[in-house]
Amino acid sequence: MTKAKKSLGQNFLIDRYTLEKITNTAVIKNKNILEIGPGTGNLTSYIIKKEPKKVIVIEKDENLAIKLDNEFKNQIKIINEDILNIEENSILNEKLTVFGNLPYNISTEILSKWILNLKKSFWFDYLILMFQKEVADRIIAKFNTSSYGRLSILANWKLEVKKICDIKPECFSPKPKVESSLLLFVPKKKFFKIKDPKNLEKITRVFFNQRRKMLKKPFNQIFNGDQRISDKLKIDLNLRPQNLDFDTYYQLTSEYENLGS
Repeated sequence: MTKAKKSLGQNFLIDRYTLEKITNTAVIKNKNILEIGPGTGNLTSYIIKKEPKKVIVIEKDENLAIKLDNEFKNQIKIINEDILNIEENSILNEKLTVFGNLPYNISTEILSKWILNLKKSFWFDYLILMFQKEVADRIIAKFNTSSYGRLSILANWKLEVKKICDIKPECFSPKPKVESSLLLFVPKKKFFKIKDPKNLEKITRVFFNQRRKMLKKPFNQIFNGDQRISDKLKIDLNLRPQNLDFDTYYQLTSEYENLGS
């Protein structure tokens, strides 16, 4: 029995029903599949049964990478590396369908990196990713709710996000202390044009830095109190950051970019 490493946030998915549900979320047959953190290969084996064109797995743990190689031989390509150090656009020159039981300690960092690095075209057709339920709730949160924030705004910019299901701790070994949620991300055909995604990251960081405070302070910090912008976007600066919808943050980012042009 392989012992999970707490330092790497490892919790191996063992429930057959859940493994089947995950692999039924998107078409796998004849597709290029990327799996993040395959661990002991439980999900990998279910993916292979569905006859993909190619399977690439990224596993940071060297011992697990060796075990995966022994188990699956040349059925999969193994990248023994930290996902955060990999340039995702260079993994394959064809689109990938991505599955991932992401390590909880870096799940938001991985997702944010992928979103901020999105170029003109998408390197994936679907992301099927598992998060701690609390994080998933933040990703799918709508404005005017307490969970709404930077992650919701970033994730919903270029992606349609749908919750597939919640997953109980009993489905893993070792059992985590929290519930998990499976989310499906699909690229949008139309989305608000922003010159540099890092500007969206900056705008949301400044506005949500003090989420309980009124919008006036972060607005003045970014726009030097230029009321023409708040009037143009019809923003009441006495509201709080969670009261502005997705599009308003994208428009604010565009206005910020116009300042520098």
